[in-house]
Amino acid sequence: MSIGPKQALFAEFATVARALGSPHRLEILEHLGQGECGVEALAERVGLSIANASQHLQHLKRAGLVAARRDGKFVLYQLADDRVLALMAALFDVGKRNLAEADRILRDYFIARDSMEPVTRNDLLQRTRDGLVMVLDVRPADEFAAGHLPGAVNIPLKDLEARLAELDPSQEIVAYCRGPYCILSFEAVAKLRAKGFRVRRLEDGLPEWRAAGLPLVTGIR
Repeated sequence: MSIGPKQALFAEFATVARALGSPHRLEILEHLGQGECGVEALAERVGLSIANASQHLQHLKRAGLVAARRDGKFVLYQLADDRVLALMAALFDVGKRNLAEADRILRDYFIARDSMEPVTRNDLLQRTRDGLVMVLDVRPADEFAAGHLPGAVNIPLKDLEARLAELDPSQEIVAYCRGPYCILSFEAVAKLRAKGFRVRRLEDGLPEWRAAGLPLVTGIR
């Protein structure tokens, strides 16, 4: 029995849905949202074997969600385009609104660590230009070098306790990391507030900032 064009088209769209049906693949997409990356580095960040990470990347590539290019002996992956970020944002929004367990996790972990309203992108951009806040990037140094917010200071979360002296307690701090559910900024906010700092989070992370067309800086200063 042959299928009609609508059914054939829906079957193709279902390829994208199946590719998103893995928490590891969603996490890989979050990391690729920070910038181009090789399979070895992705495997380490997500906690997978290289072979397993490569299989997940092939699923994502077949679904048109990631692209790859060869650089000498290495293959580097990146998001196909910023519409992948919009797709993930829609998925997360539906999940947190309609799944009771997602709502519980949000309340028990994320909101428990930071119930304050996060800072919007446009508000942070203006406050940074006016010199009113310190922007703190708590991602690893290689992600910071690949792209970061203008004027941001990079102190990875694992180094935060040892580098508190670099922070000005009289200035408000806005911390950011990989995205709205990246635990790095939530943990940083909790640690710094416990030390008496005035600190809030950016509403999402670097990929959403870039997708909005806001300015970025590359390299380590």
